[in-house]
Amino acid sequence: MDNRPIGVFDSGLGGLTAMRKLVEAMPNEDLIYLGDTGRVPYGGRSRDTIIKYARQDIEFLLSHNIKAIAVACGTVSTVALEQVAKEYDTPIFGVVEPAAWKAARLTKSGRIGIIGTVNSVASGAYDRAIQGFRPGSETFSKACPLFVPLVENGRIHRGDKVIEPVVEEYLSGLRDKNIDTLILGCTHYPLLSEVIGDFMGPDVNLVSPGAETAEYLIKKLKQADALADSDRQGSHRYYVTDSAEIFRRQASLFMDSDISGEVSETELL
Repeated sequence: MDNRPIGVFDSGLGGLTAMRKLVEAMPNEDLIYLGDTGRVPYGGRSRDTIIKYARQDIEFLLSHNIKAIAVACGTVSTVALEQVAKEYDTPIFGVVEPAAWKAARLTKSGRIGIIGTVNSVASGAYDRAIQGFRPGSETFSKACPLFVPLVENGRIHRGDKVIEPVVEEYLSGLRDKNIDTLILGCTHYPLLSEVIGDFMGPDVNLVSPGAETAEYLIKKLKQADALADSDRQGSHRYYVTDSAEIFRRQASLFMDSDISGEVSETELL
């Protein structure tokens, strides 16, 4: 058993899709979430900058004596994780392999779509991972840079006159490719599942990287006998690099609960 906390980080709010899954599935665990809201989004930054930010995020979480880290950020997972993970002894899990494995299992046609930030799509990380799990698959990618700011501003619901045209603009080409599975390759994007699902149609499976990464982390901790004691109640703490009050208001979209009193502002060095 290991009662040390689990760390989760993202450039902003999107990683709360992983955090929510962990909260629901692991009530005995202490969880610490870091949202780098002062510098969101990471998706348009240079590779060197993303690596620098990832190291700062990891160092902050390590200062809380954590036992594992879930990198609930598609950009960091695709661009920086391969380099930075080997620099630390603490287990660090990204979103790419869990999501790619799930997509490879779900697809029947072998035609898989991937959407993400500019850097995530350009990295080709999801494409390579899918080929490893299901050789011969055809992958089709599209960068959707406007999705993150729209999600952060709550433009996520069916009938919204802003998000629906943007979804159509970005995803028309993928729909024409007759894919049967779509990886929502940024942890913000599952908040758009309703709108994306409507546009893509009921025959297209949507894969949430945050939720899949949380399940993968749980599996790994069980295998390592590193879960917390079953008779304890876990705590949840949230740290942000911009306004805690704004984060509290927006986080309810992702967590479906009030996290008032659990959010602190911090600086990353």
